[in-house]
Amino acid sequence: MTNPWLVTLSTVFIWWFSTGAILWRVRRADLAGRGAHQLSVVLGLPLLALGFVYLHRSADDATVQGAHVAFLSALSVWGWFELAFLSGVVAGPNRTQCPPTATMYERFLRATGTILWHEIALLVAMIACTVIVADNENRIGLMTFAILYVARISAKLNLFLGVPRINVQFLPSPLAHLASHFKIARMNFLFPASVTILTFAAGCFMERAISAESDGAFIGHVLMAVLTLLALLEHWFMVLPLPDQKLWTWMLPTAVTERNRARARAARRAKAEELKAKAFQAPIATTVPALPRARGGK
Repeated sequence: MTNPWLVTLSTVFIWWFSTGAILWRVRRADLAGRGAHQLSVVLGLPLLALGFVYLHRSADDATVQGAHVAFLSALSVWGWFELAFLSGVVAGPNRTQCPPTATMYERFLRATGTILWHEIALLVAMIACTVIVADNENRIGLMTFAILYVARISAKLNLFLGVPRINVQFLPSPLAHLASHFKIARMNFLFPASVTILTFAAGCFMERAISAESDGAFIGHVLMAVLTLLALLEHWFMVLPLPDQKLWTWMLPTAVTERNRARARAARRAKAEELKAKAFQAPIATTVPALPRARGGK
């Protein structure tokens, strides 16, 4: 696929769908309980493994296909770490609420403690991606992970320093304490720098795409530009009064839907057991056949 408009649309769709899929799985696990979050992370391990495998296989492929494979591989690795974080499995040692009277320094230490293991894991993954790609020609996978990594750090810092809008409804129960470390504010000093840097980076990727000498490099830089613009959009969602949460809330299960599904499953099991019992039940005779009458009898 070399059409930049199709690449843009497909990238936006992947961003929306992958985000929704992770939120959906986390919400289902949140409603299910009893270790469902841990099970989600374990079942998602193939995403992590396949992501690293195909990141390695595409490292020396500078074609259009190689760019797409590297991009999707990096997203797969990133998606597993996001699932592990939102599930509370790879988060941080601090699991308590931040007191409202805490100073900024204390709040920063507490907030760091809530995400410490996740940040260390992402840094290790970043180093692993760098080692895998090394001096190979195709660095789209590494650049993809780097953009996501830097944009996520920027977003977390902005949430800590204060932004007008925070969608805390997406936080699952294992991370409910995280909301107490956020700050609602009209603006902070970091936000203008964040959006300026992301805008400049997107422009640089666009310029590199225009001056690319091969289709693989062209598509790769288009992917990077679109991904950076999506990160920029997520930053603006924290400020602008837009109903961005509606992009995913409509697809997330609720406690009512989960109860209805559980009742429906129970009814189906009861019906199946009833039919099974009837199928194995032996027939019972209800009449006694008449004996033949003796010859000559009345």
